[in-house]
Amino acid sequence: MKPRQRQSRILDVVAREGETTVEALAAAFDVSAETIRRDLAQLAATGALQKVHGGARRIRLLAEGSFQERMSENAAEKRQIAEKLLSLVEPGDTLFMDTGTTTLIAAEVLVRLPRLTVITNSLRVAQVMGRAEAGQIYLLGGRLAPDNAETLGPIATEQIGRFQADHALISPAALDVAVGAMDADFDEAQIARTMCGAARNVVVLAHAAKLGRKAAFHIVPLTMVDVLVCDSPPPDAFSAALAAAGVEVL
Repeated sequence: MKPRQRQSRILDVVAREGETTVEALAAAFDVSAETIRRDLAQLAATGALQKVHGGARRIRLLAEGSFQERMSENAAEKRQIAEKLLSLVEPGDTLFMDTGTTTLIAAEVLVRLPRLTVITNSLRVAQVMGRAEAGQIYLLGGRLAPDNAETLGPIATEQIGRFQADHALISPAALDVAVGAMDADFDEAQIARTMCGAARNVVVLAHAAKLGRKAAFHIVPLTMVDVLVCDSPPPDAFSAALAAAGVEVL
C-alpha cells in the first residue's frame, strides 16, 4: 500500500474512533511503528489530525477564551509578529484591522508609522492607532460586543464595502492548509472575510500554535492569503502547502 493510501485510511480510523495508537495502526496496516509515526507526523503537520504521545486523535474545533485570557497567551510570539509588520506596512498605507489580541499588539507597533489610514471594528485598535502621527482612523459601526470591545453584524460588514485597503491584517483563531483561515466566532469570521475581499493584500497574523488548528467558521482559503506573518518557520509540510498556494511567509 502506498503511503498516501495508508494515510487516507489512517484518517478514516481516527475519524471513526476518535483516537488510536501507533501499535494498533501498525498492526492494522502490517507496517512498523516507525512508519506509522512518520505517517502521523506528516498528517499532523497538515492539520489533518492531532498527534499525541503514542498515537493520534481527531482534531477538535477550537473554542476561544475571553479577550483578557488570550492577551496573556503567547504574548512574546505576538510581539515578534507585530515587529515583523514594519517590513511590510509603509507610511501612508491604508489598513483593515480586525479584532484580536495579535492585531491589538500589532497596533501598538504600527502606531510608530505616520499617515496610516486604519479601518477597524475594534475599539481598542482604534484607540491605539488614534495616537499615530497624522493618521486617519475609521471605526466601523454595528452591534457592540463588550468582551472583545468590537462592532459586529451586517452594519459593520456593509460599511467595510465602502473602503479599499492596501492590506487586510487579520488574526484568525486557526490556520489549516486544507481549509485556510478560520475563526471561532461566526460574526468575527464575517468581518475578516469581508475585509479580505476589499484589500489588495491579505495578511494573516498567526503564531505557530495556531498552525494546524481548526475552528468552526471559515474566513478565506489559503489561496486568498498573500502573506503569513508568524513567529517561527512553519513545519516542512505546512511550508510546502503555503508555497504551493503562493503564500509568502515572514
